[in-house]
Amino acid sequence: MADRGARAAGRQDLEAHEPDAIRNVVLVGPSSGGKTTLLEALLVRTGALTRAGSVEDGTTVSDFEPGERAHGRSMALAVAPVVHDGVKVNLIDTPGYADFVGELRAGLRAADCALFVTAANEQIDAVTTELWRECAEVGMPRAVVVTKLDHARADYAGVLAAAQAQLGGAGDKVLPVDVPVMAGSTVTDLVGLLAPDVPDEHAEARNALIEGIIEESDDEGLMDRYLAGETVTEAALLEDLHRAMARGTFFPVVPVCSTSGVGCGELLDLIVRGFPAPSEHPAPEAYTPEGKPTDPVSCDPGGPLLAEVVKTSSDAYVGRVSLVRVFSGSLDPDLPVHVSGHLSSFFGDDVGHGDHDDAERIGSLAYPFGQQLSPAKRVVAGDIASVGRLTRAETGDTLSSVDDPRVLRPWTLPTPLLPIGVEAATRSDEDKLSTALGRLAAEDPSIRVEISSEQVVLWTMGEAHADAALERLADRFGVTVNRVDVRVPMRETLAGSGTALGRHVKQSGGHGQYAVCEIEVEPLPRGAGFEFAERVVGGAVPRQFIPSVEKGVRAQLAKGCDGHPMVDVKVTLVGGKAHSVDSSDMAFQSAGALALREAAAAVGVQVLEPVDEIEVTVPDELVGTVMSDLAARRGRVLGQDTAGGFATVRAHVPAAELITYPVDLRSSTHGAGSFTRAFAGYEPVPTR
Repeated sequence: MADRGARAAGRQDLEAHEPDAIRNVVLVGPSSGGKTTLLEALLVRTGALTRAGSVEDGTTVSDFEPGERAHGRSMALAVAPVVHDGVKVNLIDTPGYADFVGELRAGLRAADCALFVTAANEQIDAVTTELWRECAEVGMPRAVVVTKLDHARADYAGVLAAAQAQLGGAGDKVLPVDVPVMAGSTVTDLVGLLAPDVPDEHAEARNALIEGIIEESDDEGLMDRYLAGETVTEAALLEDLHRAMARGTFFPVVPVCSTSGVGCGELLDLIVRGFPAPSEHPAPEAYTPEGKPTDPVSCDPGGPLLAEVVKTSSDAYVGRVSLVRVFSGSLDPDLPVHVSGHLSSFFGDDVGHGDHDDAERIGSLAYPFGQQLSPAKRVVAGDIASVGRLTRAETGDTLSSVDDPRVLRPWTLPTPLLPIGVEAATRSDEDKLSTALGRLAAEDPSIRVEISSEQVVLWTMGEAHADAALERLADRFGVTVNRVDVRVPMRETLAGSGTALGRHVKQSGGHGQYAVCEIEVEPLPRGAGFEFAERVVGGAVPRQFIPSVEKGVRAQLAKGCDGHPMVDVKVTLVGGKAHSVDSSDMAFQSAGALALREAAAAVGVQVLEPVDEIEVTVPDELVGTVMSDLAARRGRVLGQDTAGGFATVRAHVPAAELITYPVDLRSSTHGAGSFTRAFAGYEPVPTR
């Protein structure tokens, strides 16, 4: 903390008065790509810092959480604004590790354009390729930044070729605008390929760049004139380049050496001149709280308020802090706002976040610089700011005018697939656990809390995400929990049909207890539930006690006869006996429960286990690996589809075999595989 303060340069004026003077840029890429180090270099280049921090030493601006410093990697998105050529650039650093994809998606929502950061000593991985495709689907402008040019195994040409092949495979123009000048393993400078005095060795790259830009030019006759020998000025080419970037049809590649700062100036120029302002980026779809679509809003500081909480955190001094992207209108301190959270309406109840609408008042406003907050007087449309004291707002919630409440369609939330069982370490922790879990889920929508009579389960994105969640529970909320094995919710049913007698007779002086009931039992098809019928004749069981028998049977079903709740059973009451004085409601409840236990003992009990239907998507060459693994997990393959080099395998797999599957699949496919799961039903546990 002290080192960060010592490195801080003079205060920049971070107040933007209009959207055109803002750029919101998210840094994405693999965890080893160098995003955080690049951010430090850009902060130094713009004068926001006097010297760069180190990921290894835990002194970077954007990795300020205790877990981030301890593990040496980003776990949460962070914002650090800079000013370059009079334009405010909100740089959004996101984690590259797959477990924290929820933070990545929130960063994409807050941004208008993306820098894909990859290292010169690595290749383009499958996760980066898939993320590029997702950005293409929404038309997000992108550029590629190649870092670690001074690494001993750096291969700039190889990484550039891989980027052009894997990211530009659909016809996208992924072309370098600068090339590095090397002196041994040291980067000394960049050569701009549009400059008039480009060395002959780069002529081919220059010609490819010029032709790529001209193909995207609004001047349809420019290519013919260029091929006829007409000289196109550098200014005209740059103008067409920047327009194509803003449209998301041209994707420049910029080499940057973060350790020396070479390339940082060129990258900042490209961001300011080529990436679009928030006013050029459409706002998300908006609805009324009742679900009716509303008219689109423009990025106008004077328009109706429409903002979104992209991150929620807790601060020991100021309490809950909400990181907010403003899409329309302006935020002022003490402004009344309507807070709408409707994740369940858009994604279903399974997300574990119920809908809510609340009235709040804006507290303090600040511009975030990593962990530091600089007071803000007003935050206009297009900007990003931290808002204090929004006690009911959660990540993904919409802030709008009290007079005109609206709800933005949330970004697509990742589905947490790795369950971990937790239990409070002490009685004191147990008292605070429920509240702490609620706050944890409010901050991170990619966590789902499942509380049942059996145990508390946190559904997470992976082992690293689970560890980070438990660390936050301890560090931020003061609750220590122990990890325990996940208990799969087994069920049981009857193995056959039969009859049984439940006789509950007790006499110990005074009124006794007397109830006898005879039942028939039979198993039902899977998913049929419980049915109760009666065929009592002659008043053997008085009418008022028939519901008592059913109540007793239901109570025994909930407890089960072999340690698990019993399901898919039909019970028919066919006879019994009663006493005019000693029979009672409780007596017949006990007799009904006893009759079911006797029936289970006679016909036997079959234990059932939950089975999920999963869809596993992997590259074609990994289908065999997935099939073998599913067979080892007692899976039953239902079918397979292929498209675009990927195969999707559908199968039924026992839930007990899927507890660690997210981690195992990622390991066996090197991050290229993904899967979904949905409850399919219960099936008998096979005999060993």
